[in-house]
Amino acid sequence: MKTIKFFVSLLCLSLMVSCMEQTVDTVEVTGGSVQGLKENGLTVFKGIPFAKPPVGDLRWKAPAPVEYWEGIKETKEFGPSPYQHGEPPAGKSEDCLYLNVWTPAQSTNEKLPVLVWIYGGGFSFGSAAEPVCTGEHLAQKGVIVVSIAYRVGKLGFLAHPELSAENPQKVSGNYGLLDQIAGLQWVQDNITGFGGDPEKVTIFGESAGGISVSMLCASPLAKGLFHGAISQSGGSFGPTRETTYPGENMKTLQKAEESGKDFLEEANVSSIAELRKLKVEELPIKPGMGGAWPNVDGYVIPGDQYQLYQEGKYNDVDVLVGYNSDECAFFLTAKTPEEHIARVQQRYGQFADTLLSVFPVGENSVPKSARDLTSAAAFGWHSWTWARLQAKTGNSNVFLYYFDQHQDFPKDSPRYGYGSPHGSEIPYVFMTLDKENPQTAKADIALSETMSSYWVNFTKYGHPNAEGLPDWPKFTMENQRLMYLNEEPHASDVPDENAMKVLDSYFQWRFTEEGQGWARQ
Repeated sequence: MKTIKFFVSLLCLSLMVSCMEQTVDTVEVTGGSVQGLKENGLTVFKGIPFAKPPVGDLRWKAPAPVEYWEGIKETKEFGPSPYQHGEPPAGKSEDCLYLNVWTPAQSTNEKLPVLVWIYGGGFSFGSAAEPVCTGEHLAQKGVIVVSIAYRVGKLGFLAHPELSAENPQKVSGNYGLLDQIAGLQWVQDNITGFGGDPEKVTIFGESAGGISVSMLCASPLAKGLFHGAISQSGGSFGPTRETTYPGENMKTLQKAEESGKDFLEEANVSSIAELRKLKVEELPIKPGMGGAWPNVDGYVIPGDQYQLYQEGKYNDVDVLVGYNSDECAFFLTAKTPEEHIARVQQRYGQFADTLLSVFPVGENSVPKSARDLTSAAAFGWHSWTWARLQAKTGNSNVFLYYFDQHQDFPKDSPRYGYGSPHGSEIPYVFMTLDKENPQTAKADIALSETMSSYWVNFTKYGHPNAEGLPDWPKFTMENQRLMYLNEEPHASDVPDENAMKVLDSYFQWRFTEEGQGWARQ
């Protein structure tokens, strides 16, 4: 009798799994046929190759067209994450140029809007397989979600004179951005087969992903590949600088090439040919950021982005951009007021005293008011500046937000006074908050529902608003208002606008000949 019950239970379990995950009809894509799974009312395809593996002689080259395969490729598991320091989800490999699709479409003629996710990670790490960034919940709101992988670290952003010499455009170093562009081209060529509309594609990303979104908005190579853009804690409007800082991360191609020479020395080789022969495990890949960042090459990134926007030379699409209230809460910061002041003086020179007056340190501590300077320089100023420049020179909708949902800690806690740290908005957007965590309140769940709806509405309509949601005003030069995202979302003035204007005076000076010369000293 127990044996019979066991087999009945096993049969029921098998039927449940069959209902949750069912093999679906194939879809023809560039390269051949793919087959995914039915999961929770969606059709999900994981690990679709969109370019040839960038290995061997293709290491440090633009992504090559995907190779054709015979038969049906099962795309039911995530492809490996890009090679990086550490252990990302789905493992890691140089063979990493895969994307994933979550679609609610029941037929190919539905023409659903498409959200394309670009992960962050300081351009040195990241994965399209992160559970917190699953496309499942957003797709269940009526859009197709695609997540694209791209090369990171020195494999994605190594510039070197030899690499530039062999390149038809005589540039090097922006391979990770070219991967993103190749992925977006794949979406244009193939998303119809998944029930999507190639004329209604919105890109979105956070941190380095949000910065990538900003760069794609300024790149002529990405023109026409998307029609809306969402940048969470992103933006790339700072000037180039030889010694880089948060918010002034960009180098010229020439300076990036010089840094590339150092990488060859670390690898103990004398040429790119020798470097390509090394196993990926033998490359001197370092923890942390690892010195990886895009550069102003005049091709992928045609010039200073601030100037490009001033001149109206960008992809003028609807944008939704914003930043968090305490971006640098958990980043490495100075431990004492004296150390913080010395760092500010080193970076900001003649503007240090003025900035310290509006972003003050404590008598014996480095509180949020001091951290806000780095947070604004790295993230807030870029979002605010992006909104202002596009509102002034563009014709599309602009929406700005400020995310400030966080736990309030008691005065005796070391985290007293902390706001919303970098990346904390991600599970709200993707509806992946840990509901079993006792610290996740009903207000968090409600805000997640609201934010995900805003993001989906923006993808569908070019604006975030809908009946039942707090009205989000368009940001204009005449009405510079943003959406304050907390347990009671509401329209607001820019919370830190006066301090931001002081920081803006520093950046304006940095764009002058005098400021550029000072930064080269």
